[in-house]
Amino acid sequence: MRVHIPSSHITPKAVALSRRQLLATAAAGVLGTHTAHAQGVMEPTAFKHATTHNNFLEFGLDKQDPSKHAQSLKTRPWTVTVDGLVHRPHTLDVETLLRTMALEDRVYRFRCVEAWAMVIPWMGIPLAALLARAQPLSSARHVAFQTLMDPQQMPGQRGTFLPWPYTEGLRLDEAQHPLTLMALGMYGRMLPAQSGAPIRLVVPWKYGFKSVKSVVRITLLAEPPVTTWNQQAPTEYGYHANVNPLVPHPRWSQAWERMLGTNTRQRTQLFNGYGPEVAHLYSGMNLRTSF
Repeated sequence: MRVHIPSSHITPKAVALSRRQLLATAAAGVLGTHTAHAQGVMEPTAFKHATTHNNFLEFGLDKQDPSKHAQSLKTRPWTVTVDGLVHRPHTLDVETLLRTMALEDRVYRFRCVEAWAMVIPWMGIPLAALLARAQPLSSARHVAFQTLMDPQQMPGQRGTFLPWPYTEGLRLDEAQHPLTLMALGMYGRMLPAQSGAPIRLVVPWKYGFKSVKSVVRITLLAEPPVTTWNQQAPTEYGYHANVNPLVPHPRWSQAWERMLGTNTRQRTQLFNGYGPEVAHLYSGMNLRTSF
């Protein structure tokens, strides 16, 4: 099924950066992007709030720990391997991705399972385009993602709070959906280390723990992968993890959310407001029980 991406989620062609401009700004550490202001849509969360309130447990358990401790993360050189049930397994470095693949601007809502929310302008590559390069086999049904495993750079990995490395997964049809993004930038600049530099997954209709950071491997599988939080606490962190106000977390309601940087509480939207684009993926599922 062909899915329409609303114009509010993608930069108009007339204002998109040229390849030459993009590479020049990327080399300088800044990516050009057109925010929700320019498109007359969602108001982005202030950069300072979006980059100092993070869950990146490889750098500590407190929300401010990633911004304090992740700056030493070496993001160049950096490679991403795509393997598993594919015709063309391969490894690409981030610089090659920047040179050879078209980046797109997206302004997405972001909803944490902890009931706080943001609006973030991203720049990245549709995951479907990255997977197409590898040519998935007909037996592929799921996609696993793995974060860098490096306890020297990521002190949180020296502990046993979670089974490391951090892993997540999507169904293949979810991974190939046009809204699913591999982000390399945000707020007009390259990704900050605490936000998952140099490349991270963004799935806007799912709770944020699905959007794995600092990705080094993408593996196509026939069966669902074992994922970190689903392994750690399966009753609290489901495999689908779609934003759903109808299904409470075991320890709190998901009916409301708090926008970071404001005193605003607002009702949670099913699929984080992306139902018109993604609801067909879950036809037949009981939305009052599925998580």
